[in-house]
Amino acid sequence: MNFVNNFSSTIVSERLPGDVDAGVSPPFGRAGVGIPLLRQYWRIAVRRKWVIAGVIAASFMLGLIITLLMTPLYTATATMEIARQGENIVDIDGADVGSRPAAADLEFYQTQYSLLEARSLAERVAAELRLAENEQYFEMFGEDPNARGLFAEQVGRDLTSEQRAARQKIAVDILLENISISPIRGSSLVDVSFTSPDPTLSMRVVNSWAEHFIGSNLDRRFEATSYARKFLEDRLEQLRQRLEASERRLVTYAAQQGIVNVASEERSAGGNIVRERSLLSEELLSLSNELAEATADRIRDQSLVNGDPGASARALDNVAIGALRQKRAEVSSEYSNMMARFEPEYPPAKALAEQLAALDRSIIREETRVGQSIQNQYRDAVQRETALADRVEDLKSQMVDLRRRNIEYNIFQRDVDTNRELYNGLLQRYKEVGIAGGVGTNNISVVDAAILPEQPSSPNLVLNLLLALLAGCALAAVAVFALEQIDEALKDPADVTNALGAPVLGVIPASEENPLDLLGDRKSDLAEAYLSLQTSLQFSTDHGLPRALAVTSTRASEGKSTTSYAIAQSLARTGRSVVLMDGDMRSPSLAQFAGIPNDHGTSNFLAGDDNVDRLIRTPEGLGFSIVPAGPNPPNAAELLTGSRLKLLIDELLKRHDHVVIDSPPVLGLADAPLIASQVEGVVYAVESGGARSSMIRSALSRLAAANANVLGIVLTKFEAKRAGYGYGYDYGYGYGRDRSKAG
Repeated sequence: MNFVNNFSSTIVSERLPGDVDAGVSPPFGRAGVGIPLLRQYWRIAVRRKWVIAGVIAASFMLGLIITLLMTPLYTATATMEIARQGENIVDIDGADVGSRPAAADLEFYQTQYSLLEARSLAERVAAELRLAENEQYFEMFGEDPNARGLFAEQVGRDLTSEQRAARQKIAVDILLENISISPIRGSSLVDVSFTSPDPTLSMRVVNSWAEHFIGSNLDRRFEATSYARKFLEDRLEQLRQRLEASERRLVTYAAQQGIVNVASEERSAGGNIVRERSLLSEELLSLSNELAEATADRIRDQSLVNGDPGASARALDNVAIGALRQKRAEVSSEYSNMMARFEPEYPPAKALAEQLAALDRSIIREETRVGQSIQNQYRDAVQRETALADRVEDLKSQMVDLRRRNIEYNIFQRDVDTNRELYNGLLQRYKEVGIAGGVGTNNISVVDAAILPEQPSSPNLVLNLLLALLAGCALAAVAVFALEQIDEALKDPADVTNALGAPVLGVIPASEENPLDLLGDRKSDLAEAYLSLQTSLQFSTDHGLPRALAVTSTRASEGKSTTSYAIAQSLARTGRSVVLMDGDMRSPSLAQFAGIPNDHGTSNFLAGDDNVDRLIRTPEGLGFSIVPAGPNPPNAAELLTGSRLKLLIDELLKRHDHVVIDSPPVLGLADAPLIASQVEGVVYAVESGGARSSMIRSALSRLAAANANVLGIVLTKFEAKRAGYGYGYDYGYGYGRDRSKAG
């Protein structure tokens, strides 16, 4: 049975009290198979409570400090109404003023909101309130005017025009940064607000903003109706004259320089495009194509000249040469047959030989004639290529001169095209402009003017502290998420199930006392935990408890020796005959646990000693037998490689019901996979909060490669408080103990 199939089988495993198989997503991408989502988050929060508390407290204090250090700001607000259209005496479009499409309304209002935020409007307000000359205005918004020399006249000299423009620009920028335009949804009303440290300034800016917006709207309407048509007429006349003059210059220059272009149509993705090309370029293009063909012909003929004339395609296609070669083949065949029976001096044979020689001379003459034909064709191709090349070079020189003359021509052409586009565009605009009979009433009004704000609008202490708490919670969640992603240690059974996809056979609590002393007490939590492990092992196979099993771990000191010792003891207490075999010949420990010598053991049998009975020790009081590791061999892996290990296990099973093997760690050693491949099942010990999950997966992969049957995981040294299960929350191994004491 392979590793994947074994772990996917249904095995009764030890679970936390109240755990259910809920198909929920694990928090932070880790633990949580079979555990409710809220309980997962709660365990993580308990485990990281000090990190969460520290981040939230720091965020709260930072928010409090920032709020207390902030300057109070006052916001003044005016409400304006922007009607869709005022009452016109004459409607420009001749349509009903009261009926406009919704898209036109949206476009109109978006335009008005953009005009309310226009820089020109801010410049009007700054000029009226003389903000560019107010030093306090700059200081209250954090600008240091003296650092830029914006108030140099105060030290005895006037500002330059550049400095005044810079001061005006900064004043306008401050207005635009602090003004707020807020349309009221579902109405034609809009709120105009300004925020500053001075409540009076805020009120004055907002009221001035509203007044100047109304004035600028009236100015635009008046100018549009009074001067638009006259301006377009004057401008059209100027463009018409410019267009005519540019066309005359273009025609005159083309006639002087002899530039003649022909129209050619080209296809593109957007349709057919008509372009002008010169006659010279058309001739150059045509001759270039002919030159390319002539060059190809010359190269082909040159390859024929340099090759064997008799093997050329022309010679092969020649009818006369083909007939001569066929005749020679027939005579040669007849001559060969005759030579097989007669001597060369035989008269008929000599006649055939003379006939072969005459045929060879005829073939050579024909091939020579073909070769001469190829030479003549090659000379013609070279002459044609040379003539075309000379003509192309001459045309190139003329094209260079034409391009030089076309520079001025293209300038005139672009001037004509630009003037024509301007003229056509302005003419179209002139046709679209209607005649207005007068100016309608203003469609913008102030509903509520700004009043002096009495309370600061910011900072809001309660809101800022609430935002700080929310930010602290978010940062704490990010910190916990990062820590959970970085931390690969498996702390609880849920982590084991989710990270490894393996069943948990048992959870062994941590203890500060000697584990062997606690195992001797059947009522201890440790003994109860291993008894629960034995119960899980009874359901690990289809025939009950495995007869031969090994206990291993990822690394040393994870509790595998204690686990193997406890399994053997627990099985012996049920009346079974059990032998505990120490398979860790590199660092044996079972002999020390049992207080027996380590002079003979596993290594002796693997090295060739067939006396199994001498290896088995039965200490008094244990209830089970032990096979020590024996003397340390030079190379334990070599001893385990042979068939002696399987033979030893079989011999022990003949004498006992179960064989439990204390195996070495998996990583870095070849011993554990070799032992695991020879037993019926493997119990894998994982220390809670010990080895990283990536190391455990690597170790389990090695066991899977050895075709080991991993029955499940035993989580050792488990601390409920450290894993985030809260105080007083354990596995209930001491259930009923207090009641018995009380009784």
